[in-house]
Amino acid sequence: MGMSESEALAAFEEAGAIMSGHFVLTSGRHSDTYVQCARVLEDPDLTTRLAETMAERLSDRRIEMVAAPAVGGIVIGFAVARALGARFVFTEREAGAMTFRRGFSIPEGARVLVVEDVVTTGGSVAEVIELVREADGDVVGVASLIDRGGPKTFEADFFPLVTLQVASWDADSCDLCASGVPTYSPGSRRLGTT
Repeated sequence: MGMSESEALAAFEEAGAIMSGHFVLTSGRHSDTYVQCARVLEDPDLTTRLAETMAERLSDRRIEMVAAPAVGGIVIGFAVARALGARFVFTEREAGAMTFRRGFSIPEGARVLVVEDVVTTGGSVAEVIELVREADGDVVGVASLIDRGGPKTFEADFFPLVTLQVASWDADSCDLCASGVPTYSPGSRRLGTT
């Protein structure tokens, strides 16, 4: 039997995955809270339990493939695909644009679940959805470990395991910036940039 939302949240808290400070999120927004899913995903048994819970909730969707954005979505995306008995592919950024590489492709008509670790605005998710639809795949939903709350930039059924209501702000209206609090940018979108 899968984990409840409160059990999953407790696992995140026990792993030290929910941090306080002044963070620049992958979306570019600022927040005083950051969820570092890697702290949870470093435990294979816990990752498997979380993925199985996500898969149980989506078992009626007849999912054939899982697609996830690199880097954050890869581990949980793979685990969810395994739990569903589905194929797994991931997207990467090339010259700033999300793309399928490594010979990955979406067969026409494939029923695809997009999986991400944490969703704030869903910008990366929207890019993956666009790639799946360009390949004439059928996006049957989006699943994530954490939904940080707020409006999303994608249109698809959304199935977060845990929903947090965490405030975030545009950089130009961030009180922490105005107070001179240094920022930390732990998101993966900036990997490989200087």
